[in-house]
Amino acid sequence: MGRLVAIIAAVLVAVFLSSILVVNEGERAIVSRFGKILKDEGVTRIYEPGLHLKIPMIDKIKYLDSRIQTMDGAADRFVTSEKKDLMVDSYVKWRIKDHEKYYLSTNGGIKANAESLLQRKINNDLRTEFGRRTIKEIVSGSRDELQEDALRNAAESSEDLGIEVVDVRVKQINLPSNVSSSIYQRMRAERNAVAKEHRAQGMEQSEIIKAKTDANVTILLADAQRRALEVRGEGDATAAKIYADTFSQDPEFYSFVRSLEAYKSSFENDSNVMVLEPDSEFFKYMKSPLAK
Repeated sequence: MGRLVAIIAAVLVAVFLSSILVVNEGERAIVSRFGKILKDEGVTRIYEPGLHLKIPMIDKIKYLDSRIQTMDGAADRFVTSEKKDLMVDSYVKWRIKDHEKYYLSTNGGIKANAESLLQRKINNDLRTEFGRRTIKEIVSGSRDELQEDALRNAAESSEDLGIEVVDVRVKQINLPSNVSSSIYQRMRAERNAVAKEHRAQGMEQSEIIKAKTDANVTILLADAQRRALEVRGEGDATAAKIYADTFSQDPEFYSFVRSLEAYKSSFENDSNVMVLEPDSEFFKYMKSPLAK
């Protein structure tokens, strides 16, 4: 008898535990019974976080994550108003706003279905915004305006999904690889042409500067040589005047000095030969230092 009571008690405890519905913070739950969603006066019953009761083995629970979700898909191709292709990488922040509508529109609250439908709407909104702008406008500063317009349009278009779009951001904008390659090649060719032009201009200026420098050097050297000759002439004249003034005071001493210089020059080398008479005037100071 005691064993039977224990079994019954265990069954009752198991039934009680299985009848408890636990909804965690950040979640909502929808209960379906016999394939139909439970409603209160025609409105789907949404279970808030906390403890609730359910019928074991009959009620089926679908948990919905009510926190902000991030959808970061692959880059997609968009066309600008200039008919130029761009590869745009973006992400979306969203959360469930109407759980009943979300559950019904996503085939039972399947997140993959929700993100697939939302991605199409976001891409359509972004495609519209990119189609209204040129590449220059998109790159040079209107990206914030583009994101704000895309967010506003996405918020309106996602209402039928029961989703609230919190934010839409463009992470990166690139040109398609084939277009980027051709553009880089063209830019490289243009830069090379500009570089060659600058080099040619630099060489021209270099030759002009060298010619001017050579001319200035020639003029400076000529002026320096002229000035040197002038200074040398002035010095020679001054020296001659000094000699003249000095030797005019004693002609005999001047004659003596000049004779000594003549002797020095004449007998400087052993091979010098002079043919003179012994009584020549040239040897007068060699005969007598006091000769007059």
